[in-house]
Amino acid sequence: MERVNQTSSVSEFILLGLSSRPGDQKPLFILFLTMYLVTITGNLLIILAIHSDSQLQTPMYFFLSFLSFTDICFTTTIVPRMLVSFLSEKTISYAECLTQMYFIYALGNTDSCLLAVMALDRYVAICDPFHYVTIMNHHRCVLLVAFSCSLPHLHSLLHTLLLNRLTFCDNNVIHHFLCDINSLLKLSCSSTFLNEIVIMSEGPVVLVTPFVCITFSYIRILITVLKIPSAAGKRKAFSTCGSHLTVVTLFYGSIFYVYLQPLSTYTARDHIATLVYTVLTSMLNPFIYSLRNKDLKQGLRKLMGRRKSQAAPS
Repeated sequence: MERVNQTSSVSEFILLGLSSRPGDQKPLFILFLTMYLVTITGNLLIILAIHSDSQLQTPMYFFLSFLSFTDICFTTTIVPRMLVSFLSEKTISYAECLTQMYFIYALGNTDSCLLAVMALDRYVAICDPFHYVTIMNHHRCVLLVAFSCSLPHLHSLLHTLLLNRLTFCDNNVIHHFLCDINSLLKLSCSSTFLNEIVIMSEGPVVLVTPFVCITFSYIRILITVLKIPSAAGKRKAFSTCGSHLTVVTLFYGSIFYVYLQPLSTYTARDHIATLVYTVLTSMLNPFIYSLRNKDLKQGLRKLMGRRKSQAAPS
């Protein structure tokens, strides 16, 4: 903490949040508390259902359970801090702000990599089904998850260290509901040239590479599915990809809208798009994956049935 005070005259920031009007704070608190509880409950149920049902012990659900766990952590990094700011404290310390920023980018990019891995899994399952068990063996699945978690943390650490070398002077008001790198760079009174160069060069590589993998996988899947002679076969193949494509569209659509633009054009209008990929997608994922998946719905019914039988008096 002493090092922070030496490099920055600002010891805390003020997060303005979504609205500065007093009358909006309690309704927003209730709305986001509800969304947070739904997110935690939904993703926990997905994890419990997958790990308690032997029929769901496949690579696809293995990846989905890690995606749900990451979504819980991702939302917890953001929403509790928002809830506090709605009712009382809008200030956040320098160290807490950088810590939040670190985990936002680490967990957000982990989500991105896991979505790419899940697309790869669907590609192998549909385009090379006879070698699926061999290719997507447990050891390889663990390695893919480990890579999906470690690379984003290195990416986030780089940007956090580069940001920590900057000087922040008098202006400490962040026009956002979280500690976002673009908002913080705008407040710096020292040169942000190196930060912006890294963001414009390394950032898109980390963000776009998983999306390119997803796009390539689904192009190959589409080509393979179109060759299936029966309509029923095509529907079955597409049904295994529909949920994943829906999540990918929500997640990447909002991220590209926010980050693939110059820093100078970044305004408060991007808050809604940020909410989509940080809060809304994590809340909707359990519904999207369970409503269109018979096996997962069956797993959830078994889980709830066991809970009811355990709770019933003997």
